[in-house]
Amino acid sequence: MHEKAYAAECEAVEIHCTQASEASKRGRTLFALSLGSFCIGTSEFASMGILQLFASDLGISIPRATHAVTAYAVGVVIGAPVMTLVAARLNRRTLLLILMAMFVVGNLLSAAATHIATLAVGRFISGLPQGAYFGAGAFVASYIVGPGASGKAFAFVMGGLTIATIFGSPLATFLGQTLGWRETYVAVGMLAMLALAALWAWLPVNEALDGGPLRQELAALRKPSVWIMMTVAGLGVGSIFAVYTFIGPFVTEVASLNASAIPLALALFGIGMTVGNAAGGRIADTHDALGLILGFGSALAVLALLGLFGSSVWVLMLSLFGVGATMMGAIPTIQVRLTRLAPEAATLMGAMNLAALNVANALGAWAGGMTIGAGLGLLSAVWAGFALTLAGLLVFVVTLSLAPRST
Repeated sequence: MHEKAYAAECEAVEIHCTQASEASKRGRTLFALSLGSFCIGTSEFASMGILQLFASDLGISIPRATHAVTAYAVGVVIGAPVMTLVAARLNRRTLLLILMAMFVVGNLLSAAATHIATLAVGRFISGLPQGAYFGAGAFVASYIVGPGASGKAFAFVMGGLTIATIFGSPLATFLGQTLGWRETYVAVGMLAMLALAALWAWLPVNEALDGGPLRQELAALRKPSVWIMMTVAGLGVGSIFAVYTFIGPFVTEVASLNASAIPLALALFGIGMTVGNAAGGRIADTHDALGLILGFGSALAVLALLGLFGSSVWVLMLSLFGVGATMMGAIPTIQVRLTRLAPEAATLMGAMNLAALNVANALGAWAGGMTIGAGLGLLSAVWAGFALTLAGLLVFVVTLSLAPRST
């Protein structure tokens, strides 16, 4: 009897140890994926913080210096589908390693640039892997966490980017101001090398992560529902960038605060994004459409509050947190719905989601700049974002109402 009890106890201990070991492996894999997205987010957002520094050093105007930022966004939009389709058959582990290596090269080339043209090339190369990285990363994370948790998996990968807005970008900007803008890109490149090593060491070697035929990926792009969902993302998420782009002027000119308050405002926005991303991942796995409707709907309320009373310091700061939280709460639902619309091309759907978000980036900043340039005041950018999110929400609601009939 004692021997049986002892054997059962040993078996239970062995099972517990095995489970703990598997959980540890999953944790390391998710950390490696998040570290890579943290590097990508830091590089993307830090460029805005050091814009004046490389403009001065290269002897160019601020408007011309923005070509480097634009080149990165163009790289993301082009690279998302192209990189994913070209590497359709590659194992996702191999693909992620190649993408992170490209990202390292792009940042080191950016650091070595001596002209705006070469800097733009470096930023373009840095942007090329982003969409495909998040697509492949979401695929691997979904495999790691198991069925029914793809929203949570995407939130894990996206979490690195949102945390970059809190810590990575401000630290990289500070480094640029202290040592130089080139050192910022060198530091990001070195951190990306560390992420590359983590991916190589901790991503599983598994045939389940193999890619599929190119025809299978291309078939997903022939589905109108996929493009409708991307339109919802491109429009609806535009408000987050219509606000983020002009945080500095909101703080100093609308709320009449010292420029030293800008990092606090940026941090609050980033914290909101991180909180919303985590909550949105859980909601996306349990409710088919609630995350997007709740996220966009709540964002509209926060945007209206900011547009009306943004001159109040408290309203401004709380609204910045709120815009980040509500909008990021909707993004995992977009990813989950895209994957459900084209499960045979999950990696491509993740990449296209990131491409749509970069379209939202350009659209939000453009719309806000247009209203401000028209003399409607700085807070008019908030109302431009309001219009974009409302349009995205209406497209989504109409699509939902028509779905039963089309079925």
